[in-house]
Formats: sequence, C-alpha cells, structure tokens
Amino acid sequence: MFLTLPTLLTWARIVAIPLIVGLFHLQMTPAHQNLIATVLFITVALTDWADGYLARKLNQTSSFGAFLDPVADKFLVCAALLVLLEQQRVDALVALVIVGREIAISALREWMAQIGASRSVAVHMLGKLKTTVQMVAIPFLLYDGVLFGLIHTRLWGTWLIYLAAVLTIWSMVYYLQKALPEIRAKVR
Repeated sequence: MFLTLPTLLTWARIVAIPLIVGLFHLQMTPAHQNLIATVLFITVALTDWADGYLARKLNQTSSFGAFLDPVADKFLVCAALLVLLEQQRVDALVALVIVGREIAISALREWMAQIGASRSVAVHMLGKLKTTVQMVAIPFLLYDGVLFGLIHTRLWGTWLIYLAAVLTIWSMVYYLQKALPEIRAKVR
C-alpha cells in the first residue's frame, strides 16, 4: 500500500512542495521563478486527479491512500499560500481563512471518526468546488503576469482566491451543521 503507483504519485506531491517553495529562494529572475513554480504546481495538482483515477482503475485503493491524499492536498495548498503571502500576492486574512478551515475540518473529521460518525462529514460537492477554485486561483497567482496578452493572472487569481475563501467558509459551515446533531447526540 505504501508503494503502489497511486500512492507514489501522492508521495511525489508531498516531495514537490519544498521544490515549489525553494524556487522563490533561488537566484533567478522573478519571471522564471513564477513560470517554473506555476508549471510545477499545475503538474503536481494534476497528480491528485491521476492518483485517484489510477487507484480505482488498478483496484489499488487503500485506507492509507485515502488518508495520505487529502493530507498531500492540504500541504500543497498551504505551502503555496505561504509562498504567495511572502510574495505579497495574497491577503493574509484570505490565507488564514483557508488554512484555518483546513485545520478545523481535519480536526472535526478526526473527532467524528472517533465517535463513529465520520459519514456525517464525508466530502461534499461544496468542498470539491472550493478545492477546484483554489487549484485554479493559486497557479494564476503564482504566474503573476499576462497570459496570451489578454489574461492578467494576478487579477483573475485574486478574484478566484477570494471566491475560494467564501466557499471555504460556506463549506466549513456546511460540515459543522452536518456534524452538530451527531455531536449533540454523543454529548448527552
């Protein structure tokens, strides 16, 4: 389970995180840093889709893979947000909302698993939408330039990351509402 192709792709996502962060500490032009970081982030983000697809296709799903996959995603997003914060391309409040939600929902899911109610906080379409918007916003902000002479990526990335922050709060409220009845039932 540790060395299946899907799990290796997930590990590759985790290993790539210091590479993305490290790029911004190398002696190269900002344009090169931005381009390489963007391409690397997109490539690594695509492994999220690939590892899930391959796990199902090759019948190599595992509890370890199910655990590691969202951890890798959270590490990737949080690391990218910290880089963007350092580069002054994302607002600290937005980064705090997104990172704080990830911590809170991870803790909530762990708690719900302990009380035998993990189904109540299973991944919902709202959470998937939030992740998709984040995964589009972050490369736009990493690139920080003009694509095809038309698309100002910082502007689009900023709007998308604000949308992601709104979806982040909305999905957190959704999961908390789903968990609250289970929590109340266990407290009594």
